[in-house]
Amino acid sequence: MSVQALRVLIVDDEAPARARLRDLLADVAPDQPTLLVGVAANGIEALRLIEQEPADVVLADIRMPVMDGVELARHLGRLENPPVVIFTTAYDGYAVQAFELSAVDYLLKPVRPQRLADALAKARRRLPLPDAALAAIAPGVRQHFSVNERGRILLVPVADVLCLRAELKYVTARTAEREYLLDESLVQLEQEFAARFLRIHRNCLVARAAVVGVERAGEQEGEPHWDILLAGLPEGLPVSRRQWPAVKQILGI
Repeated sequence: MSVQALRVLIVDDEAPARARLRDLLADVAPDQPTLLVGVAANGIEALRLIEQEPADVVLADIRMPVMDGVELARHLGRLENPPVVIFTTAYDGYAVQAFELSAVDYLLKPVRPQRLADALAKARRRLPLPDAALAAIAPGVRQHFSVNERGRILLVPVADVLCLRAELKYVTARTAEREYLLDESLVQLEQEFAARFLRIHRNCLVARAAVVGVERAGEQEGEPHWDILLAGLPEGLPVSRRQWPAVKQILGI
């Protein structure tokens, strides 16, 4: 019985590495047939290609400019039908050990034909890529949030987000222009971006760099409290009594 060809996307910032993977895919085709649907030099290019041409497998380098392979994998994991990501790396260190513990496959450069064939065989079993495991092995803090809107992945720069608010099952990320719904928890976001965002309420984090001051509010309603003021946001955001001492100390008020 014939084996269905896997649709493969190659993502690597080095042209020789992309060419080698292309040649290796041809070498292992008798046992692991594939169809190359595209090549990209970084994670953002890969996401744009995926929108036009779905893939079953993404062969992604880890260290790349603009967007690395781990952040790419986290964004791809939020698709309705995410591809399997197989990492390629020239660094045999902590990351490789983490991949093994997390059951995330990897190919150590220079990639060998049999190793690639084995990885593709695993891909046919649709191995999951847990987001928590990806976060643990990430070489750096991700630079974008991913939002799935009408079947498209929108990339929202973390640096553009003024505040994050928990609402029911989702978190709303607000920029100066609009709001986006994130399928993530506020607690996880607070842990991941502790250096960038400050908790002011049980359901709200604000960008530290956007804070321009505080003001007293709610006096006329009989519920006095402090509001935090953010550049680019017309209204103040209330600080809870519980968080006020920590906020006051961090802001040096």
